[in-house]
Amino acid sequence: MKLQRMNRRALALGALAVSGALALTACGSDDTSGGSGGDSSAAAANSNIKCDDAKGQLQASGSSAQKNAIDAWVKQYVAACNDVQINYNPTGSGAGITAFTQGQTAFAGSDSALKPEEIEASKEVCTDGQAIDLPMVGGPIAVGFNVTGVDSLVLDAPTIAKIFDSKITNWNDEAIAKLNPDAKLPDLKIQAFHRSDESGTTDNFTKYLKAAAPDDWKYEGGKSWEAKGGQSASGSSGLAGQVKGTPGAISYFELSYAKDGINTVDVKTAAAEPVKATVENATAAIGAAKVIGTGKDLALELDYTPDADGAYPLVLVTYEIVCDKGNKADSLPATKSFLNYMASEDGQGLLADAGYAPMPAEIITKVRETISGLS
Repeated sequence: MKLQRMNRRALALGALAVSGALALTACGSDDTSGGSGGDSSAAAANSNIKCDDAKGQLQASGSSAQKNAIDAWVKQYVAACNDVQINYNPTGSGAGITAFTQGQTAFAGSDSALKPEEIEASKEVCTDGQAIDLPMVGGPIAVGFNVTGVDSLVLDAPTIAKIFDSKITNWNDEAIAKLNPDAKLPDLKIQAFHRSDESGTTDNFTKYLKAAAPDDWKYEGGKSWEAKGGQSASGSSGLAGQVKGTPGAISYFELSYAKDGINTVDVKTAAAEPVKATVENATAAIGAAKVIGTGKDLALELDYTPDADGAYPLVLVTYEIVCDKGNKADSLPATKSFLNYMASEDGQGLLADAGYAPMPAEIITKVRETISGLS
């Protein structure tokens, strides 16, 4: 049995090496090490991928939040379907939807559900159809910080809101000290970073602030940052890089980017204990989401103010945006094949190791049914 496992591992690694030329060629500087393509289950997982008639190049762009998940999926998928090259560009949710509605991509990734005007615009490229939301990736939005001598930090929604609205500007502020009585908070200026590009992560982060701290966050919200002050960077990887390299920095990004020594905030909610940013705690919150989309659209409504123990409130869901009807004939087989793998048990099973939360069973079942009917 050990020998068989070793053989399967060798086959999987060999397949990945052969498919190197077909690997993801997305733009950007994100670290693409989130996948588990070289583990001993790779050969078995690859055997379950249905390539069907998939071939050619598959162009996609959008959410940088799911970039590390896409990388993990592509490593497995191209090893099985070596007639397909997948190019995913993590341009941000807003740019991804724009590229899709202009007919430049087969699908887009967005951390926010489509707006009515975006659905209307999609009818220009979805022949006799429209764009729909397919929830595929979940996870916590971590609040990362870089404060010398402080490894553990608790913040609540009002304090986070004041920090990102430049109302709290120093790390030894009384409000932070009250939440962290045992921490040695330095007399250090806070360097708050936000996204410079349109981002679904920003949309979800500000939705949380609006819901959990309405008296301290008066902005409308959306993909574009509205608060005054602070500094900016492009993409989740850009924010994570700024936090890692800037003393006093704080920012928000997906948990998969909180690596290489970046500490994350424990969020105080109505629960008895502050909640850590973990995949398990995000899953607890996402499990309470409700489908509010109509027809084939599976847009979700998230609860940003959970009071259950262990439910992390700062979560997002990344949707794959695709036409329900009228997809381009040359890319439809590859689109359906890749999306089917992403939504499969094997595909969803890769997410936790990459720092993401799989979709709840009842939601991902509906996603699979919808993908099968794409035309």
